[in-house]
Amino acid sequence: MNKPIFSILILALIFTACTSPIDNPSNIDQEVGIANVLETENPAITKAASMTDAPTLPEITTTQERVIRVEEVIEYEMKGSFDFFWEQTNSVANSSGFGLIRDRYPGSEGISSIASVGFGLTAYLIGIEKGYISYEEGYERVIKTLDTLLSLERVEGFFYHFIDMKTGKRVWNSEVSNIDTAILLMGALSAGEYFGEEVEARAKMLYDGVNWPWFIDETRNMFYMAYTPEKGFAGHWDFYAEQLMLYILAAGSDTYPVNDTTYYGFTRHYAKFGDGKPFIHSWFGSIFTYQFTHAWIDFWGYSDKEKVNWFDNSVEATLAHLNFAKAMDHKYITLGPNSWGLTACDGPEGYNGLYGAPPSGFDNRQHFVDDTIAPSGAIGSIIFLPEQTQQAMLNYYSIEELKGQYGFLDSYNLSEDWYATDVIGIDKGITLLMLANFEDDTVYEIMMKNKYLVQGLERLQITQ
Repeated sequence: MNKPIFSILILALIFTACTSPIDNPSNIDQEVGIANVLETENPAITKAASMTDAPTLPEITTTQERVIRVEEVIEYEMKGSFDFFWEQTNSVANSSGFGLIRDRYPGSEGISSIASVGFGLTAYLIGIEKGYISYEEGYERVIKTLDTLLSLERVEGFFYHFIDMKTGKRVWNSEVSNIDTAILLMGALSAGEYFGEEVEARAKMLYDGVNWPWFIDETRNMFYMAYTPEKGFAGHWDFYAEQLMLYILAAGSDTYPVNDTTYYGFTRHYAKFGDGKPFIHSWFGSIFTYQFTHAWIDFWGYSDKEKVNWFDNSVEATLAHLNFAKAMDHKYITLGPNSWGLTACDGPEGYNGLYGAPPSGFDNRQHFVDDTIAPSGAIGSIIFLPEQTQQAMLNYYSIEELKGQYGFLDSYNLSEDWYATDVIGIDKGITLLMLANFEDDTVYEIMMKNKYLVQGLERLQITQ
């Protein structure tokens, strides 16, 4: 099999509709029927141990005999991802779209996604802490971006998903998106917490203006997924996915709070892969769904009143992805023990939100696999499986065609000899934020002190 290998031995992310078309499911433990699955690793006993006591990782020796350490690979991806957010932004003074960040690069020129802006606002704080930019540079970019956001068209406080970078106007007849608005607010609140005073006041204005109950289907007591003026509401967040942040932000609001019934009302379907432990999985099994909220909220040691610990849940989901990749090693060229984490990304036929691993749906047939892997899939889980993630990063770094101006390109497929040409904002965002949390809890140190997130967790009875 022509897989990229190290020269030494290895030690042992737009809007994705994660909704189920089936109502009133039964939460029955379910096992994926794949024979000869490799054994499941045990999750770390403690968070500290899982992130600091992992065995020494291998290095890469290049053809020039230069040793590449994993720390260099981490820095490569962090700096590249930061540069995307810093450079692919409307920085034209007095522009109506100042601070708006591209959805992707180099594709879709002139189009910003509001979620990319949310990741970018937090990326600037990481850039200051890492010394990529000065405090003053970060402050100026952030406060002007928040001024832009306050001037944009909103519907009951919610933003359109895709907007023109120059004008801030809606494009592509895109939907008003509550999850993308939530990601934006996470970025805004992180900036407010970090800088305080005028930045904090602007972030609060954005947050206070969101009418969370407006987006709820009262007949089912759950959030819709989208709204357009032309067609009204569409879809429901009726299954577990990346929307955890939605409930926490809504519950924490002082102006338009939502009670805990929407949080406890979505389907929590337990299933497992192979010999792994059952966990609450998403509909398509895309790994980003187990990561996005964790980029800002540290669930370590927290459980809700139903005894669900979302950190542990993401560990089990990540293990399922890793072990699925191992089990499929004989079938695919790309997918394997050092290339894993199936997630929404670009593929040979275009962007695909169905990429995922089992368990999926109620029948384990809702995920799609064609041997396309996005580096962000594994990297976004570095706080859940540190050693295995770093091994994957070393592998990705050994593939020259995967490396670009802004860190790793979005994805690749060795079966098709295909490599993405773009990077995508939300994929760059999840890698940067999770790597920062892995290094020193950078984002967690900021966000876990935020009044509204603390309030939201308490009101949902997610406690230590």
